[in-house]
Amino acid sequence: SMSPHTSTSPHPIPSHPIPSHPIPLSHSRKVEEEEEIDIDLSAPETEKAALAIQGKFRRFQKRKKDSGP
Repeated sequence: SMSPHTSTSPHPIPSHPIPSHPIPLSHSRKVEEEEEIDIDLSAPETEKAALAIQGKFRRFQKRKKDSGP
């Protein structure tokens, strides 16, 4: 016979309850730190990357102009 608790519960209760917000605090904190590092434009690595991207873009524009009609 079924117990009254089982018959009144529409969904079986999972053995591991699902947390209300799935991301653990330590993970979300780490992501925030990474975002701050990405935004840090004073970092020399960021400046180097920006210059490299600008240089590639300028070369691409020049090549486009040269191979034009």
